[in-house]
Amino acid sequence: MKLSDTQTAILTAAIARDDRMVFPVDLPIKGGAVGNVLKSLLKRGLVQETPATDRGVVWRCNDAGQPLTLQATTAAVQTFGGGIIHAGDREVTVVKGMAAEVVAPVLKRGTASETLVLLLRRPEGATIAEMQQATGWLPHSVRGALSGVVAKKLGHTIKSTKEERGRIYRIAA
Repeated sequence: MKLSDTQTAILTAAIARDDRMVFPVDLPIKGGAVGNVLKSLLKRGLVQETPATDRGVVWRCNDAGQPLTLQATTAAVQTFGGGIIHAGDREVTVVKGMAAEVVAPVLKRGTASETLVLLLRRPEGATIAEMQQATGWLPHSVRGALSGVVAKKLGHTIKSTKEERGRIYRIAA
């Protein structure tokens, strides 16, 4: 079964909890995106609605006004409860009874994104001009890749400092 990165992160976090509860969702997702992802998991039978005992984890209220929350189903635990599942370019290791470990996406060898990451991991870091020269991109493309690919998709924290040779960018250790 193919899942998005967000679906995988939410589901593996729920499976790793003793009570298999989906909430709280600890992902930086904006707007109604969480609801859409959860509806998709609900349709696939990977989560189910159960009565909520804590007001802080309410998903919705049924017709009788009873608060409901979401819980990973037995099918989800059996399917993803042990081993590795693939979500996009991520591998997610799920071990029953233990916290889920999300392994960073694997970058393809020889890509410009890999080049950026290698430059940013150097002790001396890299300037925008150096990243431009290495990738052949324009400055706005380099900045976009830093925030979109390196920071958001790969989950790295980028630090910038003003030094002699200009503004230097590095992946925080």
